[in-house]
Order: sequence, then structure tokens, then C-alpha cells
Amino acid sequence: MSGDTDGRIFVGRSPSSEGGKAEYLALKLANRHGLATGATGTGKTVTLQTLAEGFSRAGVPVFAADIKGDLSGIGMPGEGQDWIVKRCAEIGIDYVPDEFPVIFWDLFGEQGHPVRATVSEMGPLLLARLMDLNDVQEGVLNVVFRIADEQGLLLLDLKDLRAMLAFVAENAGKLTTTYGNVSPATVGAIQRALLVLENQGADKFFGEPALKITDLMRVEPRSGYGTISLLAADKLMGSPRLYASFLLWLLSELFEELPEIGDPDKPKIVFFFDEAHLLFDEAPKALLQKIEQVVRLIRSKGVGVYFVTQNPLDVPDSVLSQLGNRVQHALRAFTPRDQKAVKAAADTFRPNPKLNTAQVITELGKGEALVSMLEGNGTPSMVERTLIAPPAARVGPITPELRKVALAQSPVRHAYDETLDRESAYEILAKRAEQATAPEPSPAPAEAEAQSGGWLSDALGGIFRRGPRGGMSMGERMVNQVTRQVTNEVTKAILRNVLGGARRR
Repeated sequence: MSGDTDGRIFVGRSPSSEGGKAEYLALKLANRHGLATGATGTGKTVTLQTLAEGFSRAGVPVFAADIKGDLSGIGMPGEGQDWIVKRCAEIGIDYVPDEFPVIFWDLFGEQGHPVRATVSEMGPLLLARLMDLNDVQEGVLNVVFRIADEQGLLLLDLKDLRAMLAFVAENAGKLTTTYGNVSPATVGAIQRALLVLENQGADKFFGEPALKITDLMRVEPRSGYGTISLLAADKLMGSPRLYASFLLWLLSELFEELPEIGDPDKPKIVFFFDEAHLLFDEAPKALLQKIEQVVRLIRSKGVGVYFVTQNPLDVPDSVLSQLGNRVQHALRAFTPRDQKAVKAAADTFRPNPKLNTAQVITELGKGEALVSMLEGNGTPSMVERTLIAPPAARVGPITPELRKVALAQSPVRHAYDETLDRESAYEILAKRAEQATAPEPSPAPAEAEAQSGGWLSDALGGIFRRGPRGGMSMGERMVNQVTRQVTNEVTKAILRNVLGGARRR
């Protein structure tokens, strides 16, 4: 159906009245990224599943955010619903049920394997975005990371970060001369933002074992299908900053870890980011520049990124220009912003003389889309009105019981389910504080006498303390001198008594 056909993924076919042209996504150009947009209920999720199945069948691992659980059925054989069989007949293909290897993930560890990252891996930029810090607070957070790095203090989870913030606040006066002004009040504001973050469940995300990128890049050995990793994101939507920061962290990790390979015959991995507007809403300029940089450069690592959102205006122009493969479902032009979005979407396609693109966008039915894929040397094809091929696996969510079975059979079931808590900044700083406040042990009597010179040393103001080179102290020299004098006088007295008695005899 929609699998790999001579290095291509079958996307759909134009209606026969318009020539019946088949539309394909070339695997060698799939790392040039893509965009799927359309109003709610127009078929974006089904299109996402069709493309994900095609990549998997071609041996390409896929990562997708499952916003409502609708993609979870991709691990079960298709059921041949009436609309699916009818769609296959309309585009001239046979319906063959299929199923795909799936691993379920969940930042909260409820509907999938826990996904974790360390605080250090997240870094101060994304963490500042996550906590909605201002420029001054972000600067202090950078100082915290710098001090932790210089002192060899690992920042693994949120309690480590909290301990480092307390340490910096306590030593603010000493740190100012080296790192600039570090206000305890600013540190306090960061600590409050950290508390809000914990209340949103972020404490479950930060920690170990951290997610290994290689576990997202698995290929099922028997079928050769790429594994589809689904991130349960229904609850995560309640913490949009956490969702956005996680996705950006994931892209950054891929960018850092994967080698440069240029343009491979097929991608190493493909990402589908649903509700993509959450990545860009209220994002500061520095963060937008980072997103643009990663999207622009990560394709040379063999990674394809596909954004899924309702409105093409949700994606900044600097990022939109990097997305070569386009699927545009229907848009409704009810408001001035909607009309602007329709025009913007139409203008991004290579014109087709047979189509009034702006008009067709508002007329598309469910499961229809305007499609333009890269072809040849990377130029976009003329936009075509296309019936999207239906998925081969089950469409819609699976039951919680089936999800539990899939988790029990998962190849990574033993790698992430247990939390690790090794020694890091929190434990080290706690030991330092304990040592600093512990009373000094009392010495033994003999040792105390040797160290202090006894009560006479105290009375004489410490003159019995040893000299700097370990020689005889002033007090000891005085005692020896007095002893010699007393001994001499006693000896003389005894001699006088003895000799005097002898004379009297």
C-alpha cells in the first residue's frame, strides 16, 4: 500500500478526473523535512499515520507525538473499515492489512516507558525557556551551571538544581567578583519557578536513566521494519512548555550525537511533531534561532523533521522555508486570520495552471489534500489535489489492556522502568554542609595535655605551645630554667647543712 516502492513512499493519487497522477515521497529527499497542516477533522492524523507506516516499511525508525492516543493502533493489524476499502478502490490499490513494531513512551511513565533527561543535558537555555525566566534570571541560571561544572557537581535531577541554587544564594557575595552580580532575590525567583515546574510533573522527567537516542533508532530484525516510537502526549498538553522543551532537547541531542552523513538513500530517523505551534508560541528570539539552526543543519545527519499543525502561520518563516515536502488539508476562511493563512499556504506551493490553489484549499473534503513533494534534484513538484492513501494498520486508539501487553513485550522494558539516583550535586553539597556544622571531637586527656601545655599553658597565655618548627616552646624553656635554679639552690642548702654539721663535730 503506502510502503517503499523503489525508494519512494506512496502518498496518494489525484482524482481520475484530473489525470490520476500518483504522488510519492522520495526517501532520498525525506530528510529535507516536511509540513502537514489543516483544520481540525480534515484528516491530518490519518495522513501522519500513512507516512509513518511508509517510513517504517522502508526500514526507517519513526518518532511521533501521539496527542490523543489515535496513533496507538499502528501496532495492530488493520480492520478494513468501509471507508478504507472505498478509498483504496478510488486510488487504485489493494487493501492489505499490516502491523508495525511500536514502543510506547510517556514523560510521566503512565502510558509508556518513562522518558528522562538530566538537568545538564537539558542545559540552561531550554531550562530557562521551560521556567519562563527573564534575561537576568537566565543569566544567573547560566552561572549556576558554570559553577557546577567547575566544581565537578553533577546536575541530574531537580533536587540537584535546587541544591545548587541554594549554594549560590548562600555564597552570592563571594561569587559576584568572579561571575558578576548574583542576587539572592533573583535566585529566589528561579527557585519559585522551579517549584511551579515540579508541580507540573517535570520532576518525573529529570533524572536517570536518561533516554538513549539509539533506543529510538531500532529496526525490527525479523520484518526489517523501522520501530515506531509513540510519545503519549495527551496529559503532556497540559504542560505545553515541558512538551516543547522536550522536543527541542530531543532534536538537540540528535544533532550532537549523530555523525554527518550528507544526503543518505533514506533517513536514519524521522520525527513527526504534532501541535507544532507549541514549539514556537512565545518563544524568545534566541530559542527561535536555535530551532532554525537545528532544523537547517540536522538533515545532514540523516534526520527528517515533519511538523504537523492546524495553520501554516504557526511556523515561523525561517523554519517554514526549510520544509520541502508539503501536505495541505482543508482550511476554513471564516476570519481575517484564516483568510491570511489560506493565502500564505497557497503562495508556498509551486503553482499548477490547472488549479486555483487558494480556492481549492477551502473546498477539500476529509482525506483530501494539496500535495507537493520534492523530486529530482530537490525541486518541489507542482501542487496536486490528492486523495491520501489510508493506513494499513488499525486506525484509532487501542485499549489500555492492549497497551499493557505491548509494554510487557517491549525490547526496552528493563532499561527505563526503574529510577536511578546516584551521587550528584545534592548529595555532595549535603555532605559538605554536614561536615561544616559538625562539632570537633574532644581530644584524649594525654593528647590534650600535649597539645595545649596543660593548665599552666592556659594561665600563661599559651606560651607552652610548640614553636613553628616543632622545637621547644618558650614556656618549656622557662620551666627548665626555673628547675635548674631550684635544683641548684636545694643542692647548695643540703651541702651547707651536711658540711656545717661535720664542722661542728
